[in-house]
Amino acid sequence: MSFFDTKARTKPTKYSQPTQVPWVEKYRPKNLSEISAQEHTINVLKRTLNSSNLPHMLFYGPPGTGKTSTILALAKELYGPEQMKSRVLELNASDERGISIVREKVKDFAKMAVSNKLGNEYPCPPFKIIILDEADSMTQDAQSALRRTMETYSKITRFCLICNYVTRIIEPLASRCSKFRFKPLDSENSLSRLSYIANEEHVGVGKDTLETLVRVSEGDLRKSITYLQSATKLQKAMKGDMEVDITSAEIIDIAGVIPESVLRRLLEVCSKGKGIVEAQTMVEEVVMESYSCGQLISQLHDKIIQSSDYTEFKKCRMIQELAETDKRLTDGADEHLQALDLISQFRTILAN
Repeated sequence: MSFFDTKARTKPTKYSQPTQVPWVEKYRPKNLSEISAQEHTINVLKRTLNSSNLPHMLFYGPPGTGKTSTILALAKELYGPEQMKSRVLELNASDERGISIVREKVKDFAKMAVSNKLGNEYPCPPFKIIILDEADSMTQDAQSALRRTMETYSKITRFCLICNYVTRIIEPLASRCSKFRFKPLDSENSLSRLSYIANEEHVGVGKDTLETLVRVSEGDLRKSITYLQSATKLQKAMKGDMEVDITSAEIIDIAGVIPESVLRRLLEVCSKGKGIVEAQTMVEEVVMESYSCGQLISQLHDKIIQSSDYTEFKKCRMIQELAETDKRLTDGADEHLQALDLISQFRTILAN
C-alpha cells in the first residue's frame, strides 16, 4: 500500500486547546453586566451601546479594578466574536512605548477602512477601536503624535487609553477623551467574586481566607485571583488532583507578606536603641527570606500610621524616609542597602 493512500491522511488533525488557563482570563467578564463595583461607568457605557456613538475614552484607576475587562466586554457587545478580530486592536503601550508604535501599528490600523456589518445580532457601529493599555508608560513624544492621529481618523476609529496614573497623560490628549475613574473594589464585591471562582473550581476556602486574600491584594482583584490559583495549584501538587482547602497562612506565604512578628522586632530594634549589628542582623533575616523591600515599605507604612507608640512628628519623618527609599528603589538602587539605610534612619529618628 502506498504511503499516500493511508486513511490517516484523510482525517484532519484537530488542534487541542490547552486545558490550563489562567483564572484571570478564564473568569474575565464576558459582558458589561458582569463587571463588579463600577456602576456609574457601566451605566454610561451601556447607554452608548444603544446609540452606537462612542467617544474617545480614558480609563484610569488602580491595577486590577476592571479597566481592560470593561473595554473588552464593551467591544464584544458592540462587534461580536467574529468582527472583534478586524475591528479591535489591543496594544500594551508599556512594551512599545516610543513614537514608532504610533507611527506604525496605531496609524496603520487607524486609517484602515471599516469592513461591512455582518448580520443584525450586534450593533457593529461604523468605526474601529484601538485599546492602548498602560498608556501612562508612553513617552511624551509618542503621546503628542497620538493626539494628531486621534484627530485625523476620528470618523472611523475610536481610542481607549488605559492607565494607572492619569497625571502621566498629557493634557492635550486627556482633554480629547471622556474620562472614567475606576475605584478600588470594595470588600463585598471582591469576596463575592472570589467565592464564586472558588466554588466553580471546587476549592474550599473559609471566610477568613477570603478576607485575607482581599486584604493582601489591596483592592486588586486580579492579584487576588492569581494568589488563589497559585495556592490551589500548590496544594494539588502536594496532595494530588483532588478538592483542596486553602488556609490564610498559605495565602500569606504565596503573597510574600512579611509576618507581623518580623515587623515588630524590626521596629523594636530601632526604638530601643540597640546596636547597628542587631539592626543589620534583622535586615539580613528579611533579605534571606526573600521578602521584597517594596513589601517591607508598604507594610511598615501601614504599621507606623496605625501605631500609637510614636508622636505625629516622628511618624511624619519615618514616612518621609519610606518615600525616599521607595524612590531610590524605583531608580534601581540595591534592595539590601536601601533596607539597611532605612532601618538606620529609623534608629536616628526614634533615638531623639
